[in-house]
Amino acid sequence: MCLSIPSKVVSIDKDKCTAVVDTLGVKREVGIDFIADEVKVGDFVLIHIGYAMNIIDEEYAKESIELYKEIIEKMEREERLSGGGSENGT
Repeated sequence: MCLSIPSKVVSIDKDKCTAVVDTLGVKREVGIDFIADEVKVGDFVLIHIGYAMNIIDEEYAKESIELYKEIIEKMEREERLSGGGSENGT
């Protein structure tokens, strides 16, 4: 199974057919070849293996990002409570 976190387009290079996206604070370059509609700065996209696959609704993207942040926070909290993964809990 593959999960795709909504990513916000922060810049576009039309010559290279790429965009720089921000995924939970991490910026990376992705291909935009597979999107039929024009991608614009500020759009939210879903990415698979280095390519933006589709543009998604901003409200849905923001809701999804908040859910991912909650999941990450919960996982980090559980990791701290379990002793950080060491065998003896120290």
